[in-house]
Amino acid sequence: MNSTAVWRFNTAVPTDWDHASVVALVECALVELTHEAVGAVFVSRQVGRSTRTQYVAAGVVGEQFQKWHFDDRLGWHETTAPRRMARDEFITQFTRSPSTSTERAGEGVASELDIFVVKPVRELRTP
Repeated sequence: MNSTAVWRFNTAVPTDWDHASVVALVECALVELTHEAVGAVFVSRQVGRSTRTQYVAAGVVGEQFQKWHFDDRLGWHETTAPRRMARDEFITQFTRSPSTSTERAGEGVASELDIFVVKPVRELRTP
């Protein structure tokens, strides 16, 4: 097996999963970020607006992550986030109901499903 093989995962956000399954998915993704050259990406799409949050490991220990957040209205914001923050943000996004996100935005129906992707760092969008 090629040691440079990259783990790839792409799915619509599983808002109907139970909490334990969501936590397991997020933990697995965060572990992969520290072992492979991959980043975790959450894309939220609402009518007239989209946001993208990307995390990559900021060190070999796995306790700090580089976070890039893009909002099509506000542009890019970059920061360093502790593991707990990355974990909690992804869990919150996964457990949020689709109607809640659109209601908060004052819209009727979301135009597309939110997605979660783990892909090679070289394929991430950056500012």
